[in-house]
Amino acid sequence: MEPLHDGTLDLAARLAALPPEWPTDLQSLIDDQLASHPQTIVVLDDDPTGTQTVFNIPVLTDLSDWSVDAIAAELAFGWPALYLLTNSRSMPLAQAQELNTRIGQHLARAAAQANRAIRVVSRSDSTLRGHFPGEVAALAEGLDDRQSPWLIVPFFLEGGRYTIDDIHYVAQGQRLIPAGATAFARDASFGYHASNLREWVAEKYAGQRRAEEVGSISLADLRQGGPEQVARRLLELTDGAICIVNAASYRDMQVLVAGLLIAESHGRSYLYRTAASFVRVRAGIEAHALLQPADLQLPAVGGGLVMVGSYVPTTSAQLEQLLASGMLAVEIDVAALADPTRQAATIAKAAQQTDAALQQGRDVVVYTSRQLITGADAAASLAIGRRISDGLCAILRALMTRPRYLIAKGGITSSDLATIGLGVRRALVLGQILPGVPVWRTGAESRHPDLIYIVFPGNVGGPTALVDVVRILSV
Repeated sequence: MEPLHDGTLDLAARLAALPPEWPTDLQSLIDDQLASHPQTIVVLDDDPTGTQTVFNIPVLTDLSDWSVDAIAAELAFGWPALYLLTNSRSMPLAQAQELNTRIGQHLARAAAQANRAIRVVSRSDSTLRGHFPGEVAALAEGLDDRQSPWLIVPFFLEGGRYTIDDIHYVAQGQRLIPAGATAFARDASFGYHASNLREWVAEKYAGQRRAEEVGSISLADLRQGGPEQVARRLLELTDGAICIVNAASYRDMQVLVAGLLIAESHGRSYLYRTAASFVRVRAGIEAHALLQPADLQLPAVGGGLVMVGSYVPTTSAQLEQLLASGMLAVEIDVAALADPTRQAATIAKAAQQTDAALQQGRDVVVYTSRQLITGADAAASLAIGRRISDGLCAILRALMTRPRYLIAKGGITSSDLATIGLGVRRALVLGQILPGVPVWRTGAESRHPDLIYIVFPGNVGGPTALVDVVRILSV
């Protein structure tokens, strides 16, 4: 298919030109296989947005409390999936690797202690940002699983992420943009150039692996060959191989998982680096309707709080619409927040303004100014982001008034506000309020027990998405 004049593709036309999907719904087959071989899909989530396709699933957030006994207790309960929030995307590589190795070791021992089979997913960004391959290799080391092939599956329907002919695309409106041509690829910490995933792997390996060495499961395999063909391709992978998976629909995910279960029945195992859509199908969790206001049991009165730290263009466009709606706004100067000499006064002023609004029962949005401050290298940029996120957490901790709900915009922002700002150690994922936007209920140990906490990814939703969520919560 010929690209449009700006190098993008027409979304509807490109999807219509693909081979027809596999004709059979495979959900019942997957359910039967998982019932015969009970297992928990343990998801190491490098920010909390990975919970955006599941419901009624626990997420553990306290890194210091992930003992073997604690994880074994969760596994013994028999959850189909269990999320461990690592927030490793906010860490330097060495710290992320140490954490993944330690978690892998604890998981292996906990699974044996609970007598529960597990499969491990390294869930990361559907726009390819994150510590790859470093933290996946560290996880394999901790699990003592250096032989299993890795599958890379960044398909994420809810966010408009498709992999076609090995090229990963980001949908913006009715256009498909190669991932390497998006703003996400220019990320100061995790930038890249390649849109072809085989070439992206080679790029991330800095020449230690060649693109031709990376395997690929094609849409033809999925849609014309079906589960048996996928299983054959998976069984052909050599120890330590890396294979990318093309996908453009949830039916493609079903075929992939059905093929995986066949391959596993032959004694093979795999490690996964995926976006959120894969997790739901691999865990056998069926689709669930979007949450309605009645599902949330919100207080009848009080002001809601929106906190925005993400700076990606999608977030900025949504924030602009929210500000235009007339919501009370408290802007935080990021330069002042990152400056040790001005940080305390900036935090105190913002907390005072926000608390006053909440006490009056008014909804308020606290947001960082939109200029992006970066460091001399990726590590320095992460450190600046860390200081800004710490400042937002300090504002939240300084509030005396419980908000009616809290929306956290941005992956690292939502992780830090939950764990540092609210003290959440365990939460329950209730479901989604918009496609790809998960809702948590905070645990009893948190500063505000049973608070409705909306984890709003920075790169998900159209321009009115933030306004839409606020309106839903205002009912």
